[in-house]
Amino acid sequence: MAETPRDDIELRIDRDQVPYRAALDAMTERNAAIAEGNARELVWLLEHPPVYTAGTSAAADELLDPRFEVVEAGRGGRYTYHGPGQRVGYVLLDLRKRARDVRGFVHALEGWVIATLGDFGVESWRADGRIGIWTRDVDGREAKIGAIGVRIRRWVTMHGFSVNLSPDLSHFGGIVPCGIDEFGVTSLERLGVQLDFAAWDRALLARMDDFLALLDSPCPKE
Repeated sequence: MAETPRDDIELRIDRDQVPYRAALDAMTERNAAIAEGNARELVWLLEHPPVYTAGTSAAADELLDPRFEVVEAGRGGRYTYHGPGQRVGYVLLDLRKRARDVRGFVHALEGWVIATLGDFGVESWRADGRIGIWTRDVDGREAKIGAIGVRIRRWVTMHGFSVNLSPDLSHFGGIVPCGIDEFGVTSLERLGVQLDFAAWDRALLARMDDFLALLDSPCPKE
């Protein structure tokens, strides 16, 4: 595990897979410590073994085939999958130090992922009424390439995003990802972009200051 201080935020990059329950426990503890002023904020990049996670809006009929462990995540959203080949980013920031704008935080988080995908030649976007990060799949249809799910306790954020670099896409077949069954799931690998975690992390962290700067003012009204 590599750790690099960056201003007042700890950057943690795990090279080995971290079981989801262990990460959730660590996140919950760190969230509380940040809220109490006893720990630095944290951006944590990691990979999980295969797991299905259920958000607070998850519907039982969207769990089609529980072939992997299912964990109640406590975040917003519905069912999602995490597993090898997928980069997960947990973002624990104190919004009391910034604009107290939940919508703005989510918008900035989405933008961070979208901008980083663009650095590798992959155009992606938000879609009205559909949570996540979307792109054009090899068949020309829209497909999800990244998921967003957050929870905010005492104005401290937790959970974050996941991006499909090269996961086994068949693993998504055990759920209705984020409750959206009319669109598929894709990955950078499927789109012809071969990318390891180290290259993704470098590009993502190069845009971290831009992401943080957006949190200093409320999200513009549309």
